[in-house]
Amino acid sequence: MLVLGLIPARGGSKGVPRKNAKLLFGKPLLEYTIDAALSATRLDHVILSTDDAELAEIGRSGGIDVPFMRPTELAKDETPMLPVVQHALTWMQSHGKDFDAVCLLQPTNPLRKSADIDACIELLETSDADAVVTVLPVPSEHHPNWVYFQTDTGDLRLSTGDLEPTTSRQNLPPAFHREGSVYVTRTEVVLKQNSLYGKRLLGYPLSVEDCVNIDEPSDWELAERLISSQTS
Repeated sequence: MLVLGLIPARGGSKGVPRKNAKLLFGKPLLEYTIDAALSATRLDHVILSTDDAELAEIGRSGGIDVPFMRPTELAKDETPMLPVVQHALTWMQSHGKDFDAVCLLQPTNPLRKSADIDACIELLETSDADAVVTVLPVPSEHHPNWVYFQTDTGDLRLSTGDLEPTTSRQNLPPAFHREGSVYVTRTEVVLKQNSLYGKRLLGYPLSVEDCVNIDEPSDWELAERLISSQTS
């Protein structure tokens, strides 16, 4: 299975201004993802999709390919990730480079391990799944069996549609939410089904202690604490 590693990094960001270029323990946030991608053994080629000249230079200096500059219309705050991935795949195809799958690695997850990238790719290759994503367990107090939606009339309804909630935490079925550091999707699913998830999705569980997704200043502070604890 030939897999394209794709790192998407815009120049703009709201919560933490220019976070992808901001130094985290002496190196740009983007560089953590570059290092993990290059250390992975299952990625056949790694590219950066960016609209920003400084980030492009960080990518090249870090040892990955920056084959194009991302169009402005695909680098807005509200731009979904799917068209960004589709643009990268179709650009590569138009230049004679075809891949069986794409591995999306967002730079907001600096603690991602190369072994987890390889494991997600291995899981996709050895299954008939359309995609594999990293996941974290849902805390019991937020479990779908215990979550209520409010109707227009103010009534509460369990998210599962059941009339009664599960009575014991021990009886709750496993539930997960997307962690966000690794998405691996078959190319035909991205381009033909217009999806990063497809019809059959598998999850690769991670530990909460090893994960952070930087969106706000508090997330940056958490990343600093976690990295400090891992290197001390």
